[in-house]
Amino acid sequence: MQLLFTLLGCLVLIVTLVPYLRIRHWSVRSFDFPLLQLACIATALALLQLACQPHAWWHWCGLGASLIAACVQWARIYPWTPLARCAVVKAREREASRELTLMVSNVLTPNRQAHKLITQVEQHRPDLLLTLESDRWWGDRLDEALGEQYPEAVRIPLDNLYGMHLYSRLALEEVEVKWLIQDDIPSIHAWVRMDSGQRVRLHALHPRPPAPSESDESLWRDAELLLVGEAIAGDKHATLVAGDLNDVAWSRTTKLFCKVSGMLDLRRGRGQYSTFHAKYPFLRWPLDHVFVSEQFTLVAMRRLKEIGSDHFPMLVTLRHDPSRADENEPEDADAEERRDADDTIEEAKERHGEAPV
Repeated sequence: MQLLFTLLGCLVLIVTLVPYLRIRHWSVRSFDFPLLQLACIATALALLQLACQPHAWWHWCGLGASLIAACVQWARIYPWTPLARCAVVKAREREASRELTLMVSNVLTPNRQAHKLITQVEQHRPDLLLTLESDRWWGDRLDEALGEQYPEAVRIPLDNLYGMHLYSRLALEEVEVKWLIQDDIPSIHAWVRMDSGQRVRLHALHPRPPAPSESDESLWRDAELLLVGEAIAGDKHATLVAGDLNDVAWSRTTKLFCKVSGMLDLRRGRGQYSTFHAKYPFLRWPLDHVFVSEQFTLVAMRRLKEIGSDHFPMLVTLRHDPSRADENEPEDADAEERRDADDTIEEAKERHGEAPV
């Protein structure tokens, strides 16, 4: 039994270190996702090996491997726990005209339980509803149920799992649909005018994931996210980035996006709020995100009930409060990180041809 624990401990350590490799293949990048799961497995293995009272040198090697893996994984998780400092501070006051509520939901194209999502929209009444993987069927159901409540809409019904719909109670201005890196992956870029009159820049994304059925590598996802990050960099306007990013908050790419753009992760200091997979509790991680610029404070953030999809919807209420911007903690990219972002974008464009924007 001790031999089995030792081998498993070494395996977990290898799996823990694999994501640090600069390799974009999906088989490597997939190990970015199960952070909490691997931390729990490594901790359990370490406790089991201690209970078996290791005596041979290779027993101690297995125990050491498990302990190192557990420490590395828990250290990576720590910023996304309530023990860490929040990247975005909590709102102190409520004022409806200065608040914005956004619901993000990957509906899963084959899912036909539209009533579940519509019920939650009617219950929570978000100012903005962003759906991912929504085809024409989904668009028709949402138009029928929500058209009067949400007079502003951007519709991109696609059958390739990358359809996208944006419904808004608030005025949408200068709306653009862009195909940033690949010509079958859309994104929405618009200004949202709040009831206070404040304009907020919104980028809605759903990049292609690194997965056997989608893409052999993460290049396309990474490049799209970083391209938007570079576009945001240096922009002093209030900005939101939302969508199913097919990446976790602690991955190198997402952290690089935050550094390059100056955007802030609402989950940081609060918890993981895992949105995928809705049907398998042990296999869950956060794929659906809302990133904000430093002018915002957080009123509330919730993971909502399942809607028949493999993703849970997310609901976020923000307050535009630029007077407290200095209380938030954006990170800055250094010169090497900016070069890395530039190189990733250029490689994607060279391999796919200059993308239309």
